[in-house]
Amino acid sequence: MFSAASLLTTLLLALFVAGSPVEVRNSPITLPIARRLNTSGGTVNLVQHDKARVANIKDRSTSTLDRRAGSIPVINDVFSYGAQVGIGSPATTYNLIVDTGSSNTWIGASTAYVNTSTSVNTGQPVEVSYGSGYFVGTEYTDTVTLGSGLTILKQSIGVASTSEGFAGFDGILGIGPLDLTEGTLTNEETATIPTVTQNLHSQGTISQIVIGISFEPTTSQTVTNGELTFGGIDATKYTGSLAYTPLTTISPASTYWGINESITYGSTTILSATAGIVDTGTTLIYIATDAFDKYQSATGATLDTDTGLLGITLPKYDALKNLDFNIGKTVYSLTPNGQIWPRSLNTYIGGSSSSIYLIVNDIGLPSGEGSDFVNGQTFLERFYSVFDTTNSRIGFATTKYTNATTN
Repeated sequence: MFSAASLLTTLLLALFVAGSPVEVRNSPITLPIARRLNTSGGTVNLVQHDKARVANIKDRSTSTLDRRAGSIPVINDVFSYGAQVGIGSPATTYNLIVDTGSSNTWIGASTAYVNTSTSVNTGQPVEVSYGSGYFVGTEYTDTVTLGSGLTILKQSIGVASTSEGFAGFDGILGIGPLDLTEGTLTNEETATIPTVTQNLHSQGTISQIVIGISFEPTTSQTVTNGELTFGGIDATKYTGSLAYTPLTTISPASTYWGINESITYGSTTILSATAGIVDTGTTLIYIATDAFDKYQSATGATLDTDTGLLGITLPKYDALKNLDFNIGKTVYSLTPNGQIWPRSLNTYIGGSSSSIYLIVNDIGLPSGEGSDFVNGQTFLERFYSVFDTTNSRIGFATTKYTNATTN
């Protein structure tokens, strides 16, 4: 009998033809993901966490510990999507943050690593900083299990001896570009580490290095409301057609999952066409300071010092216009409800239960810096996304939640 993975690989390879990139639909290799609001330390500072991460993205010179020690405060992850990942044989299950903004997979922040017959200590020290946290440890290779029986052999993982900023999680499942692993093995500063998606491809499990991601808006503190699809897409998770845009060539956004876009509020362009990134590890949407100032002025919002978010009155909410993200030839509209924080979660971030807060915030630098926006979770919860390494592109599509009014 052929394994399910072998049959899938045979089927997907048969689809390849010369010409336009092939879109692999309805891949059965899926992994549920759950969104969790971390309130272990009390009221969370959402903006502080996000801005520490965004600062790290904007300046990759801070990406190693010896270059950043003491420069950025460590804040526990606030709102993250986690996946249950098995490591070892027999496998121990770890709850890992799903992160397109980094590429190392590592464990040990909470649950200790369990050595099994498949564990191999390479002896290589490894470290990664995220602005909002870091880990230091040792590289191992081990069997990694994603979903029901989908295994990766000899996957590089970091086993943390020290970590900060990840309360409630065991580490990270890094699904960013390969180049983000360069320099994370401290004794081999030019070496890169194959990611989980690359090893799925090189071991013949998937035919393309593609990940489809489905998030959904939620008003709950913890809920399983997302899905990762490896090697293709899940056509049941979106409506209409996927539209793709090439990865940007503008640095530093080009180091990440970076694209070009412009942003319009109503009929007013607040951010001209520029480069930025799409990031599952950032909660809010961040735009360059000049664009943020235009958005604040147009919405009539005022800065709320308790949350760090823009606040608006109910009449101003009723007057909100769509916020349009112009990506390639397609416009992705955030409705007024899509532009506000879930009101049922206001008190968790230090806000008032009766207030209305906007999820667009200031990136802290003017446009023209090479990474002028971050489309975070609050954008991705309204649109299906496809991260396609094979064809150097990102795709988006509307979902049944694009126009949801749950917030």
